[in-house]
Amino acid sequence: METQEYIDSGILELYVYGLLTETENLEVAEMAKKHTVIEQEILSIEKAIVALSSSFSPFHSVANFEKIKARLELKHGKVVEMKPASNWSQYVGWAAAVVLLLGLGYQTLQLTETREAIATVGNEKNKIQRDFAYLDQQHKETEKSLTIVRDIKNTGVTLGGQTVSPTSFAKVYWNKDTKTTYIDAKGLPEPPKGMVYQVWALKLSPVLTPTSIGLLEDFASNDQKIFAVSQTDSAEAFGITLEPAGGSLTPTMEQLYTLGKV
Repeated sequence: METQEYIDSGILELYVYGLLTETENLEVAEMAKKHTVIEQEILSIEKAIVALSSSFSPFHSVANFEKIKARLELKHGKVVEMKPASNWSQYVGWAAAVVLLLGLGYQTLQLTETREAIATVGNEKNKIQRDFAYLDQQHKETEKSLTIVRDIKNTGVTLGGQTVSPTSFAKVYWNKDTKTTYIDAKGLPEPPKGMVYQVWALKLSPVLTPTSIGLLEDFASNDQKIFAVSQTDSAEAFGITLEPAGGSLTPTMEQLYTLGKV
């Protein structure tokens, strides 16, 4: 055991008060011989007891008390004022450590909460950015659709529903100058899996001659249902049929969904 630990243990106070066993008394005496600082601490405790006794009514007779006091002053000099027990420094240290740990724990909690708040804000920001990007894309598509519909150079051809789907409808926007052609397929039901709508430019005379001008692919993901198809040089009518994925060389007339003359 270190010298200071020995002093802080409180055994020296018990030694001075005569509360130790004979074996423990011998041990303290040996430690005092070996270590001057322990001897000085014992003397300091004795002087403190005398000083304390001076402040209160002593249990010894006045004569005996004065003899003890005189012997201590003769051997060690003037009796010193009582100092606080050294163990108090140990308790204060522990208390300070507890306060420090509580403070560190609180700071750690605050730091964790701050980091979580920052992460939440970051996630919200990313979500807002994604939503904004989606809405911006939707806005651009809507503007594009409106531009097509409002272009006075575009010839609008309405396609009505046929036998296989009487309630279906569509509209073709065809610019005869630039040959560009757009299909508004909002009135068509979603095609079954493995099937696709195919658009045909038709010549009606002298014989019916269909020419494929495109497929309405990715139907489900196209919110506006506006599709650009191949340029069209000439057409007397337009029709839309339902075909197997990849399209067909000739239209399946039994699956003719819409038809309209120019």
